[in-house]
Amino acid sequence: MMKPLYIQGIGNVSPQKSYDNSHFLDEVAEVETNMLKSLDPNYKEYIAGDMVRRMSRIIKMGVAAGKICLADAAQGPEPLIPDAIITGTGLGCIEDTEKFLSNMIRNNEEFLTPTAFIQSTHNTVSAQIALLLKCHNYNFTYVHRGFSFESALLDSFVRIGSGEAATVLLGGMDEMTANTFTILQRLGQYKQKPVNNLNIFREPSRGAIAGEGAAFFFVANKPGGKNYARIEDLDTIYRPDKGSIPSRMLQFLERNGKNQNDIDLVIPGVNGDPANDKVYDEVMHNLFQDKAQAAYKHLCGEYETASAFGLWLAAMILKTGQVPAPARLPGIIPGTVRNILLYNHYHDLDHSLMLVSSI
Repeated sequence: MMKPLYIQGIGNVSPQKSYDNSHFLDEVAEVETNMLKSLDPNYKEYIAGDMVRRMSRIIKMGVAAGKICLADAAQGPEPLIPDAIITGTGLGCIEDTEKFLSNMIRNNEEFLTPTAFIQSTHNTVSAQIALLLKCHNYNFTYVHRGFSFESALLDSFVRIGSGEAATVLLGGMDEMTANTFTILQRLGQYKQKPVNNLNIFREPSRGAIAGEGAAFFFVANKPGGKNYARIEDLDTIYRPDKGSIPSRMLQFLERNGKNQNDIDLVIPGVNGDPANDKVYDEVMHNLFQDKAQAAYKHLCGEYETASAFGLWLAAMILKTGQVPAPARLPGIIPGTVRNILLYNHYHDLDHSLMLVSSI
């Protein structure tokens, strides 16, 4: 059992209007597509204009989400300086990577400008946030495919649990480009034809809707002035044996002094791909068929760090006491929500569990 993390601030740039923390899915984007793109806030409110022009989308999304998060957690005019900045990303700055490689081919490996190369590294977002804050503390970015955000969260647990940090700026972000989408669509990961994103659970076609986003959380070792939720624990399972997830879930809950009856809401990472969702259906039927359920990947799309959006949804539900209708799955109507279990998997390889509770 880990020492819990207290979420005191949130910043989320996603395909929904989530960058405004005063609103919670009261205006939901409903589109006919197979690739959800993030809604851009006015980046000049968070980043100097001359810097915005040189940044790729993921850097702008990440820096803006991080600064929104820090401003949300701040109790006064002075900016917060976290003891650590820890992020996770699956593909990193893929737009700059593509740009640099394309220029290399186009220019026959000559006369290359260094900007795209410098900004193509996966830790560019966390480094840029640190530079803007003048923060010289621990800074690390995890690139572990479907475990990228979970690895960053685990490191946050370790840093705070060991006393090496009292506060952490935790984030997960990924962007989707046209080239990356085309490649992954050919591999069957994304739907071939556009569908209504709010109806994907009734759409039997193969693949999910692609997505992107940047979600940041200011987590601390104790409650503060503004509390969203408490992250109780995290568990990750790589390539689990068939049928082993239900018992692993029960063990996970037991080590936190709970059982399935204590869970008020389950948030599985269903994404509208029948093969993907079958994994969740079996677990939900075995353990939580009489529990209220919610979903999020029809709102943000599927990508390596989509679980960060799921944590944002859970934290906002616990903060507001409401489960928005667009996020609910058919079945039990949720009542008072105190304990939420998030279960996500990425291609049935990287499975993760998060237990989030009210404060």
